Amino acid sequence: MSDAMADLVIVGAGPAGMAAACEARALDLSVVLLDEQAASGGQIYRNIESAPADRVEILGKDYEAGRSLASDFGNSGARHLRGAVVWNVGLDGTVDYVESGRSQQVAGKHVLLASGAMERPFPIPGWTLPGVMGAGAAQILLKGSGALPNGPVVLAGCGPLLYLLAWQYLRAGAAIAALVDTTARSAHLRAMPHALGALKGWRDLVKGLNLLSALRRHGVPVFTGASSLAIAGEKRVESLSFRHRGQAVRIPASLLLLHQGIVPNTQLSWSTGAKHRWDADQLCWLPDTDPWGRLGETTLYVAGDSRAIVGAQASAVQGRLAALAIGERLGVTVDTARRAALQTELKRHSHIRPFLNALYRPTDENRIPQDPGVVVCRCEEVTAGQIRRYVELGCLGPNQTKAFGRCGMGPCQGRFCGLTVTEIIARARSAAPGEVGYYRIRPPIKPVMLGDFVP
Repeated sequence: MSDAMADLVIVGAGPAGMAAACEARALDLSVVLLDEQAASGGQIYRNIESAPADRVEILGKDYEAGRSLASDFGNSGARHLRGAVVWNVGLDGTVDYVESGRSQQVAGKHVLLASGAMERPFPIPGWTLPGVMGAGAAQILLKGSGALPNGPVVLAGCGPLLYLLAWQYLRAGAAIAALVDTTARSAHLRAMPHALGALKGWRDLVKGLNLLSALRRHGVPVFTGASSLAIAGEKRVESLSFRHRGQAVRIPASLLLLHQGIVPNTQLSWSTGAKHRWDADQLCWLPDTDPWGRLGETTLYVAGDSRAIVGAQASAVQGRLAALAIGERLGVTVDTARRAALQTELKRHSHIRPFLNALYRPTDENRIPQDPGVVVCRCEEVTAGQIRRYVELGCLGPNQTKAFGRCGMGPCQGRFCGLTVTEIIARARSAAPGEVGYYRIRPPIKPVMLGDFVP
């Protein structure tokens, strides 16, 4: 089934997608927005329109800020296709998706990919045990249904989200056994050249300091500079061990939340054949776009965290700028003062980003597992040792690991292992990640059923 063509088709109802839709509708463009969730907001503002007041209070003002954007989007006149799982985006502007068990298609003169971010893999010994999950996934449960741990929880890793979730848990009355921060001491020195930018983004800096202060007030044990993390347990997680200030530490845990920052969800942009580059600052692949987010000479654009990790506010501004660029290409007269103001706003929201990238750069041991028994591809149960063996046998890149041992061929299509596989091979070959490359991503991007195509 094919719907009539729209001026703009947007994939993703997070900050970038909603803001782009609002801006495009203000230019009188026809807009169709598709998202997997039943409500707008994406991951960062999940459930924002229906969250009860007490949960909004727990999650904080940054979460509450999404309510006005979601309201503006709902009143914009954009067509919102809910529960739409996008499995293919064509260079001709066609977008294939499954909704209510039926495969359908919508076409756009331009398409904006705003699929957001995902948690970076954290492949350490024991990370596949039951009772171990991502901090981002735990926050989704909190936002979506108010779900809280039923006992003391251990949080481990690095990045702002780890401290934000701890703060939200404390406000909700959950018990935190410990926070284990893997940020190396050397990271603070590495971040110092970007201190001026951090000061310009002082509001974000103050937020971070307030989170630390809250943990101290509640007496939460915080282990900074932790290394050599390993999870132990027979049938489920039982403890987390690590080294702290030269001493071995073991903390009992029945629920362990891991986090090593977030990375762009680039599966859709990869599937279009667009050029991507390895970013040495964010240690991930980024789509190669022009300043407005356009992919090469195509009619496809990317905005928000799926373009590079910039945060919710900057993502929304990027979405608006992309919409203005698309409107201009469609012959709409764009207010240059409006665009200039948005560019200034984007710079303001981006001041602190280089500081955060340097400070919370995940350590090598937490990205490139040395233990040969650590599972890297969870779908096909391929270990780090097996991947290194593939390299010894002549494997040059991630795409070839599929032939050697089905790595990246499971339901997630390499989303969860791709970065790790690239870096393991690069290290084993003494090559740069950009030279090693990534999986060749083809549709369907998400699993679909044959029955979805039955008329």
